[in-house]
Amino acid sequence: MSSLPPSPPKALPSHPKALQRIRWVSYLLDDSIPLLNTGYRMGIDPILGLLPGVGDSLSLLISIYVVMESVRFGLPKRTLARMVVNLVLDTVAGSVPIAGNIFDVAWKANRHNLRLLEAHLADPKPPTLSDRLVMFGIVGILIALLLGVVALLATFIWLALQLLGVN
Repeated sequence: MSSLPPSPPKALPSHPKALQRIRWVSYLLDDSIPLLNTGYRMGIDPILGLLPGVGDSLSLLISIYVVMESVRFGLPKRTLARMVVNLVLDTVAGSVPIAGNIFDVAWKANRHNLRLLEAHLADPKPPTLSDRLVMFGIVGILIALLLGVVALLATFIWLALQLLGVN
């Protein structure tokens, strides 16, 4: 007889409250607002994007939270990398005035990332040492991306104040 406790069923996440938060945030950012009689939904991400610099930074910060919560589930490096690519694409394309807001309505990075997490939960594989090392690298990339957006925002505000003659 084995002294190890039985493994939990694959469908049950080890952090159910974290999964619930990820689902809620993904819904809020990508699907919370129905578009008039179209059956299509958008979230607050494109609305936040209407605020130059600030909105995209806030959206990125919230999306980074989704990925950081997902890390708790021991995702493999390939899945984490795909999540980061989704965020980078969303941030870069979403920061283009007007066209970026339209892109944000169509491209739902957080929903894509939630699906990646749920696919992992349906068939989990234990993380390797390599997966864990890559996770630390990805966390660093996300922090660098956030700092870059904040630096661009600070530059934008400084330029605006200079143009307005405010010292």
